[in-house]
Amino acid sequence: MATGETGFDDVTYDLISVQYHALKGGHDYGQYVRDAENAGRDEIAAFFREVMEQDSQRAHRCHEFLRELGGTDNTSPQGDMTGGDPDPNTTR
Repeated sequence: MATGETGFDDVTYDLISVQYHALKGGHDYGQYVRDAENAGRDEIAAFFREVMEQDSQRAHRCHEFLRELGGTDNTSPQGDMTGGDPDPNTTR
């Protein structure tokens, strides 16, 4: 597996990049929907909603691929680096 300049293998980095941009776009498109609605352009607002949904699906698919590559589910509370284990020094 090739490792890029970031220390991550290239495929992992690429998936993270696509996921980030899909999530960022989804956030931005919410404003675009509101802008189109405020302008009375319902068809354009619907288009932006479609694009937002596609980006959401794209981000989810990246998440699944990252999990397959050995990532975590990342469902722990933000800042909890233990993966949810209350005591990382214990063995299971």
